[in-house]
Amino acid sequence: MINTPLDAEQLRQLFTKPDGQPGPTPEQWKKAYADDVHFIDPTQEKHGIDEYIIAQANLMQRCDDVFLETEAVAISGDTAFVEWKLGLKIKGIEFIYPGATRLLFGKDGKIVKHRDYFDFIGPTFEPVPVIGSFVRWLYKRFVA
Repeated sequence: MINTPLDAEQLRQLFTKPDGQPGPTPEQWKKAYADDVHFIDPTQEKHGIDEYIIAQANLMQRCDDVFLETEAVAISGDTAFVEWKLGLKIKGIEFIYPGATRLLFGKDGKIVKHRDYFDFIGPTFEPVPVIGSFVRWLYKRFVA
């Protein structure tokens, strides 16, 4: 039997960070995530809660500001999906990444696997002069 301490509203709160507001604290992450959590996104893979917390802190430090908006949450048994929109402000440019997270809960109800799914390349390079037009051209070659 899986004990899920995080309901949809709690996940929504964990995956929401308005502009100008701080993200979750290390204590909040440790309350929700297992010590041996496995985290994967398109740019990195981390093992353990300490590495996960460092990855989150590094993201916040690299950006002028970060926002995260939760759009939908679904929980079924030991699995949850969170649909979100991430905004990163860097040197006056805002990059928007729509995506989703798959969470797997362990028997104690803490998150043991966290995988983010989003397109890193398009939103990162489309706003950049010259490179953006190349990325749009390249994407059209694959979907046309």
